[in-house]
Amino acid sequence: MRTDYCGNINASHIGQTVTLFGWVNKRRDLGGVIFLDLRDREGIVQVVYDPDIEDVFATANSLRNEFCVKLTGLVRARPDSQVNQDMRTGEIEILGKTLEILNKSAALPLDWNQENSEEQRLKYRYLDLRRPVMTERLLFRSKVTGAVRRFLEDDGFLDIETPILTKATPEGARDYLVPSRTHKGQFFALPQSPQLFKQLLMMSGMDKYYQIVKCFRDEDLRADRQPEFTQIDIETTFLDAEGVMAITERMIRGLFQQMLDVDLGEFPRMSYAQAMQDYGSDKPDLRNPLKIIDVADILANVEFKVFAGPANDPKGRVACLCVPGGASLSRKQIDGYADYAGIYGAKGLAWMKVNDLAAGPEGVQSPIAKFLSPEIITELLMRTGAQTGDILLFGSDTYNVVTESLGALRLKVGNDLSLNQGEWRPLWVVDFPMFEEVDGQFHALHHPFTAPRDMTPEELAANPATALSNAYDMVLNGCELGGGSVRIHQQDMQATVFDILGITKEEAQSKFGFLLEALQYGTPPHAGLAFGLDRLVMLMTGASSIRDVMAFPKTTTAACPLTNAPGVANSEQLTELAITTVKKTEE
Repeated sequence: MRTDYCGNINASHIGQTVTLFGWVNKRRDLGGVIFLDLRDREGIVQVVYDPDIEDVFATANSLRNEFCVKLTGLVRARPDSQVNQDMRTGEIEILGKTLEILNKSAALPLDWNQENSEEQRLKYRYLDLRRPVMTERLLFRSKVTGAVRRFLEDDGFLDIETPILTKATPEGARDYLVPSRTHKGQFFALPQSPQLFKQLLMMSGMDKYYQIVKCFRDEDLRADRQPEFTQIDIETTFLDAEGVMAITERMIRGLFQQMLDVDLGEFPRMSYAQAMQDYGSDKPDLRNPLKIIDVADILANVEFKVFAGPANDPKGRVACLCVPGGASLSRKQIDGYADYAGIYGAKGLAWMKVNDLAAGPEGVQSPIAKFLSPEIITELLMRTGAQTGDILLFGSDTYNVVTESLGALRLKVGNDLSLNQGEWRPLWVVDFPMFEEVDGQFHALHHPFTAPRDMTPEELAANPATALSNAYDMVLNGCELGGGSVRIHQQDMQATVFDILGITKEEAQSKFGFLLEALQYGTPPHAGLAFGLDRLVMLMTGASSIRDVMAFPKTTTAACPLTNAPGVANSEQLTELAITTVKKTEE
């Protein structure tokens, strides 16, 4: 039996005989002495085989990468000249005494020494996960979930499972549907979140609930999205927004302290309106010092219609970024930023380089300077706080286009010019709008069970466009770690929200009848928050994608190269489910 894990052997084991299991990470023959790097989930240890024991030495000489072996040996200190400070086991080595090949390995389809395509890595995921970086991430993830469970259970939260086969919930993405064999022609939906069930648990008197749960959303994918993902789901009764935020902030601060020895400090608060105005995002990355600066009032009366038009339009916005050191940007780089802003609807990107602030208007360089008076240029420089060597990048269009394009450009310029300051910058974003209006129709910004902030049903019905929700998002380094809200717990308020959203009584009864009925029976005030576990671990480990912190993720087309899923169901299965398939026609 194994006595220790490879990566845990250290100087305290010197003089002990150990039995190890693992994979050959590397084999080197150095002048008749074989050095073997043995790897398991905890790390790598160096094993030395001398030719004294001929049969064991011959076996060691036959080893190749990824052979699975068992060995015993004596732990000894490495010579001072050979100590490797970069390895946990770098102070010791093992003098091998026995060696057994448990299984040989064929030639590997992955190359550890160079980049493999993501398709290859996912097809051979069981091999990819042997790489130390991937092993470490999964071990880290396991420790994170353990720490979260301990924190919540110590705080009185109950771990309660909710159904996977359920009805559709209004989370904004397509549902994954599961046909019912016993109710032909009818379908279950995989949950996009346990939203309704956790509310029902609060109505049941469970008081404090949590679950580390799989959620499913059929949506277009990107680096931080997957069709199935894991959520840390939390719900409480008799706590307001401040109470939920206090508990969850304490949990995340403790997690970073325990896992990374990082003190996140107190989380600042920022309103949604301020976040959009200053940063162009409801999840601002505060490491980036750039802010969007409004200048419409300065440019409202210029003859340059590109500025004057939006500056005098109530739905327009004229703003800029002041980029430190940006005057060194080439015209090609500026044009590249203009193209990037165009992705978000911007029709161009005006700019002004500040070559010599002391020279005032004469010290700027810009193709738009001829349209601006010296007084206006001076006022722009004062408003933006520009210094010699800076550049101003202007956006002028509808409010949404300018906000989104400069918000995205802010992040890109900040990354390109290495402007980010500090490693971790958390915050709470609060005071979200209750609804967003699209083509005259109101939609819930979060979900239709979010309570408004400090409003009666009558006040909400009279002013839905200006209503704020009692919701909150935790943001870290420009990523939304989690979001939640105080829930609606009264029938008249829920009916008012449905009415504003255009959900008829019949539709509400069909979709949420069980919830509406439950609201009749003394439903307590309740609130909650859900964290994206995958995204949290991605940030903490420095991975670039949540796929790199999940054991068996899908590709960006929601496929699994390892198992070749999704697959085709055979005719017998389809007949049993009363389903027929339709061939896709050529457009």
